[in-house]
Amino acid sequence: MDVFDAVRTVLAVRHYRDAPVPPEIVRRIVEAGHLTASSMNKQPWHFILVENRDTLRRLAELAPTGPYIAEAPLAIVVAIDDTRFAVSDASRAIQSMILTAWAAGVGSNWVGFHGLDTVKPVLGIPDNLDVLAIVPFGYPAQATGQGHKARKPLGEVFSRDRFGQPLTGEA
Repeated sequence: MDVFDAVRTVLAVRHYRDAPVPPEIVRRIVEAGHLTASSMNKQPWHFILVENRDTLRRLAELAPTGPYIAEAPLAIVVAIDDTRFAVSDASRAIQSMILTAWAAGVGSNWVGFHGLDTVKPVLGIPDNLDVLAIVPFGYPAQATGQGHKARKPLGEVFSRDRFGQPLTGEA
């Protein structure tokens, strides 16, 4: 799947089959996060790959918006430094991992947004880092309708040259 097709078709997946993700795909997902560009190449993140079933269940209990983490065969916890561009940089890395996974048929969804301090002791994350998100990964339990997204019309969210100028012709 090329990059545009992954962007066009990716959907949030909250239910996963009871099937492991092959190590070579896990490695590609991990590498996608690792290789993502960051401001001034600071790489203000630390990723924790979690595959232990008990730990995944515990993360699901601690993340109010992510009970489905317990169903996933793996999750990546994203911790960040307290620096100016950390949220932006780590968000880029998360999207890289999500798209890489999707291109291989693996679904995911972003869980949380800061405020996940309760997972720090479970994973040994130092106090000076903030847990930005938990991203579970797995094969979707149901067939997904790739590409069927409810979006505002392009002209409503995109302008040309100046705010409010219609986007006409080819973009």
